[in-house]
Amino acid sequence: MAIEEETSGPRRRSPRRLLRRLFGDRQGATAIEFAVLALPFFVIVFASIETFVAFAGEQLLANATDTLARKIRTGEIRLGTTTPEQFRQAFCDEISILMPCSATEVTDAEKLHLDIREITDLTNFPEAVPRVGSASSSDLDTSGFQFAPGGPKAFTMVRAYYRWEVITDLIRPYVTNLRPAGSSMPRDFLMVATATFRNEDY
Repeated sequence: MAIEEETSGPRRRSPRRLLRRLFGDRQGATAIEFAVLALPFFVIVFASIETFVAFAGEQLLANATDTLARKIRTGEIRLGTTTPEQFRQAFCDEISILMPCSATEVTDAEKLHLDIREITDLTNFPEAVPRVGSASSSDLDTSGFQFAPGGPKAFTMVRAYYRWEVITDLIRPYVTNLRPAGSSMPRDFLMVATATFRNEDY
């Protein structure tokens, strides 16, 4: 009587059957899809948030410029009674809710730059942003900035510039317009606010 030998161990499966089971297994698919889509999703979210905050910062800078310009127009701030440091401190106080000034910003301008001047020639108003070079992304030229508000009935211009640091790295090349000295590429977004008016006869 012949005894049949029993074979032990796993049965061999064909490679085609293994591949079919691999592609048919949906466990972990959600995690893989999230890993693929997470980076572009979060880039869009952060870029949207930063754009909103920067827009709010521009509005805050414009409001502060109008507020301080009104005080110059009415004679509350005038040359001889208000120092440049006091004016800068007042400006910093207006924008501190979103753009706080550093401890040395009042005496040594780093991010906030102010230019207050009397306009004696009405045909020669400053129009362009003063830059060191001719390129549109060149650094800001602050060498001609001054604090010289006009007296009663004088025409005065207040210009405020703020270096807004862009946080989101991937969108920085597309939204920045200011290249600091010594840098090969733009790193900051230059915010600009201007107010031109005639002082009251105080």
